[in-house]
Amino acid sequence: MGDRTIGHTIGHTIGFLGAGNMAGALIKGLLGAGLVTAERILASDPQGERLAALAATYGIRTTADNHAVVREAGVVFLAVKPQIVDQVLGDLAAAWRPAALLISLAAGMPVAALEHYLPPGARVVRAMPNTPAMVLAGATAISPGRHATAADLDLARALFEAVGRVSVLDEAQHDAVAAVSGSGPAYVMVVIDALADAAARVGLPRDVALALVAQTVHGAAKLLLETGATPAALKAMATSPRGVAAAGLAVLEAGPLHRVLLDTVEAATARSAELGREVLHRLRDPR
Repeated sequence: MGDRTIGHTIGHTIGFLGAGNMAGALIKGLLGAGLVTAERILASDPQGERLAALAATYGIRTTADNHAVVREAGVVFLAVKPQIVDQVLGDLAAAWRPAALLISLAAGMPVAALEHYLPPGARVVRAMPNTPAMVLAGATAISPGRHATAADLDLARALFEAVGRVSVLDEAQHDAVAAVSGSGPAYVMVVIDALADAAARVGLPRDVALALVAQTVHGAAKLLLETGATPAALKAMATSPRGVAAAGLAVLEAGPLHRVLLDTVEAATARSAELGREVLHRLRDPR
């Protein structure tokens, strides 16, 4: 976890523009880590039921007015769909305070685009969290904008560490991040589903199979992260000559899985880069 006095240090409310799943995950993490109190969180969203749910669950303050958030918050999380970022930030540009830090969760939205919609000199940090942040097991990459300071980056890191692990990267690497950790939970779900189907086919009840597979994936990942061992070393640890794992690996490694995963990540990276180029093209030619 990060510095547990962050809420006091910044001296301002933490605001959320958008109250969807990722905003909820961050609010849960920030409160659980003691980084800020509920009264110091203000979230806005056009959907009243989302706001009511967050207020009931966490005791935070809510509003339907985005301007109320930017008037008060020292840190503003942009947690809206990428398709409406221009609408949201364009409407708020005149009210933006120079002292505020924008942390964007909008996938595929380059820093240059975010800075374009805000007043000159606005401080921006681009972040790519993933859905496991909802259970405080997220992987987040953050990158500073042109005007973000080292203190801004430290603050962003501390806030995201409340919901998992954080890497500070050059923005040029965000397309790869989007393809691997951003989209990775979806790929892992495909693998979990397939393994559960296979386990059911060889005799396990489907619900038992799914629970066993999910816990196995969780445990394997935890083992890798906490031991620092390589995947190859941990594979060897679970495999004995002519044993059960060896029989399964003989089939798995003879197939195209490695190539399929390489192709998957390359396709997702290319699509992320394409989306970013489309955003920048619209800025240059808004017709």
